[in-house]
Amino acid sequence: MPYEKINVGLVGFGLSGRYFHAPFLSVHPGFELTTVVTSRPAEVAAFNPAISTVSTADELLADDSVQLVFICSPNETHFRYALSALERNKHVVIEKPFALTEAETSQLLDLASSRNRMVTAYQNRRWDADFLTVKQLIADNRLGAVLDYEARYDRFMPVDSRSTSWKELSGDGRGSLFNLGPHLVDQALHLFGTPKTVSADIRIIRPGSQIEDWFTIRLAYPDKEVTLKSSLMAHQNHRRFTIHGTLGSFSKGGLDVQEPTLKLGTLPNTPNWGYEPSENRGLLTTGDQAELVDSLPGNYAAFYAALFDSIVNGAEPVVKPHEIQAIARVIDLARQSSREGRTLPF
Repeated sequence: MPYEKINVGLVGFGLSGRYFHAPFLSVHPGFELTTVVTSRPAEVAAFNPAISTVSTADELLADDSVQLVFICSPNETHFRYALSALERNKHVVIEKPFALTEAETSQLLDLASSRNRMVTAYQNRRWDADFLTVKQLIADNRLGAVLDYEARYDRFMPVDSRSTSWKELSGDGRGSLFNLGPHLVDQALHLFGTPKTVSADIRIIRPGSQIEDWFTIRLAYPDKEVTLKSSLMAHQNHRRFTIHGTLGSFSKGGLDVQEPTLKLGTLPNTPNWGYEPSENRGLLTTGDQAELVDSLPGNYAAFYAALFDSIVNGAEPVVKPHEIQAIARVIDLARQSSREGRTLPF
């Protein structure tokens, strides 16, 4: 059907809804953010007083004028809300994790296909400046054949006993594997496809922590090893990518600047969006030559442009169903591998 604008609803207005989605939906001419589910309507009004608020997801999902729903609520609610939205013939974008298991993931993808609706995962870290740069270096054969790839997402987040955040409470779908793991897994699968085997070690390392806050996942390929790591007790996050290939090596630290820029309230249509400072440049080493490499600009807006193209023009989704399925499978296998202490076939 033709659209003048796609009416959008957000389930949740925390970090994800407020700082990742609302700004991009507001500046894209094809989307109209009409309704937000929140317990803090004043924060929505401060962002844009024209946006309506409701207190429950059921109210939003019952609104036939809402055509596209972004689910930014606690992890264990993603499947339930997405299922309900699809049953009401709405398109759906789900924050990571897409679902808590591969079985839930399959159910959502199958339902979307049967209803001819779009359901996709918000894998924004494909458009981080550092990952775009790594992808370009590999595509340009600057590293040759990749032999050893390590990516990390580290933070320093000691347990705060005063915190009331659901992210720090034990429960289904909680912990770093579900929070940061989908980013690392998606990036690796996007570069190299599905692995032959998966092994993992998932732990609680912070004093007083109720959630798993440290992991190492190893993906084995016939011609390379991929290691994905995360710790919430890293006092510095300088090690982001370390990649060795037949022609060169690349190392890169720091984190993409888009998230902190969005948290300042800056809209993503500002000039020079996504450019990293020069001190964040990565190091490319080939033989006895070393070169500092400027990062490509980060560009989360590309996700929304592709989403609009898929819904309105039927373009292939930028985050494809088989990729979403593979991410869920790796996470399922990582949990099983850590429990059983063995390597598992993909």
